[in-house]
Amino acid sequence: MTAVRFILDGERIEIEVADPTRTLLQYLREDLRRVGSKEGCAEGDCGACTVVIAEPDGDALRYRAVNACIQFLPTLDGKALFTVESLKAADGSLHPVQQSMVDHHGSQCGFCTPGFIMSMLALYHNNPAPTRADIDDALSGNLCRCTGYRSIVDACRHMYTDYARVELDEVGLMAELRELRRDRGFSLELEAAHYHAPVTLAELAELYLEHPDAQILAGGTDVGLWVTKQLRELPAVIYLGNVAELRRIGVGAEGIEIGAAVTLTDAFDTIVPHYPEFGEMFRRFASLPVRNAGTLGGNVANGSPIGDSMPALMAVATRVRLRRGDQQREMALEDLYLDYMKNAMQEGEFIEAIVIPPRVDALLLRCYKLCKRYDQDISAVCAAFALRLDGERVSEIRIALGGMAAIPKRAPQTEQSLLGKHWDESTVRTAMDSLRREFTPLSDMRASAGYRSRATANLLYRFYLETRPGQALDNTAVNVFAVTA
Repeated sequence: MTAVRFILDGERIEIEVADPTRTLLQYLREDLRRVGSKEGCAEGDCGACTVVIAEPDGDALRYRAVNACIQFLPTLDGKALFTVESLKAADGSLHPVQQSMVDHHGSQCGFCTPGFIMSMLALYHNNPAPTRADIDDALSGNLCRCTGYRSIVDACRHMYTDYARVELDEVGLMAELRELRRDRGFSLELEAAHYHAPVTLAELAELYLEHPDAQILAGGTDVGLWVTKQLRELPAVIYLGNVAELRRIGVGAEGIEIGAAVTLTDAFDTIVPHYPEFGEMFRRFASLPVRNAGTLGGNVANGSPIGDSMPALMAVATRVRLRRGDQQREMALEDLYLDYMKNAMQEGEFIEAIVIPPRVDALLLRCYKLCKRYDQDISAVCAAFALRLDGERVSEIRIALGGMAAIPKRAPQTEQSLLGKHWDESTVRTAMDSLRREFTPLSDMRASAGYRSRATANLLYRFYLETRPGQALDNTAVNVFAVTA
């Protein structure tokens, strides 16, 4: 058995873990009695449990707010942890983040306050001059029933200007983290469960062939809920977060290659400069703490019919690279999904990378999300459209949808009905009828089947209005809408 090692408040911690699916929040509250971090939802929605994790990012440290309630404790290995208790100075004085919350009346009942404080701390160290949008994004995932948020936003604005700057000893912390870095993977061989954390791609591939029934764990933003909400037991877990090859991002003439363990935050930051039409949807994909932990590879592998990344990626002809042992293969993303929670991966095979092609010339692209709330909500429908015109005729079109079938899916019949046709009102009206016939969506708590069918067809019409030759509508509005029926 190997101890899990991490840094807490400058002190090196080594603990033997009895259950690899025990959450970081449970450890903080039950073992360390650090009860500032609260359990509100146990699913990464409310933010009351937010902590900050620091890792080396080149020659600097990067601070990330994450939800402790769905982070498995062993995934902390090799990292630095900060909780709300970490902020108090030796003389008892408050950190500027805390003092600003006091002075601007940002706390009332106080239950959510530690989570807000930690999200603010990550912003404080990562961004010395945030815009209002940066502040709103940093606070996303933290829910408060008392303040109305304005006072908390005010505290964020003043924490930089009204108090003496507090810096961490980053040089010392970086040195400590380098000492914790493992050259080889480690395993927890326990009586009831096994946990493996390889550090190389070859080691991962070999492990997964040996343990094909093991649960692959990336960010834990979905798998964590299996444990906290469904009370599932995971006898074997293989964690991808320490595999260096899977955390790489490559951008070149061949496009963008994103390793399967790259966080959603980093993946989206890489994609948006090339495909800015996805920016607003990616920002509304989830809260920042969820994007800081979750991975694009995990979202793609999960294959949820309401996972927002897949329609966007399908629209631009994304491919996935799969690995089994020392063998690799690639396929179009849409070919990965066979049926609800069924995919084309073989036993012992996993996603190595997501490969997004370079942007083609004259591409007209949009992505729309329909949901009940503007922030942090699951889609009723997510629709992505990619179009190229030859004059006024459709030379290429890709339509990809989430929420309309058991899997994220393209609309090949509707695409075919548009190819070679004039991109005009008559053609699009006919295609809207085709799109309504091509899918048979379900009715659920998010939207009725009828709403989904009609809304998706109308999104195609909106896409036409925004891209019709010579008279396109100005697309200055954001592409996230509230479901009203």
